Amino acid sequence: MVKQRSDLMRGITITYRYDGDEAEWQEAVSSFIAAIDNDPAAAGKFTYQVAVADDGISRFHWGRWDSAETLAHVQSQPYFQTFAPKVKAFAGDTLSAVGHDITQKSRGW
Repeated sequence: MVKQRSDLMRGITITYRYDGDEAEWQEAVSSFIAAIDNDPAAAGKFTYQVAVADDGISRFHWGRWDSAETLAHVQSQPYFQTFAPKVKAFAGDTLSAVGHDITQKSRGW
């Protein structure tokens, strides 16, 4: 077991396969990201990126946050409590979520 250091940014990588209604999926993701960006307690402290692989089915979500308090805040918000079950429904039994420490990153995004 790797010990987590408090000076490292935390993150999560979520992967799954989805080939359902693309408009429904896009709306769920867009609404969640807009809610983060419009939440003064999360904006700039919690970032979220989503990608679709070239196969059009494999989906990737990357979340990053600056502190346990920021994560707890986001997880307690209605927008998170709406989005998380949608991701689980989209993913079915293909969902994989792995928490991690971000040890290095480039400038920019």
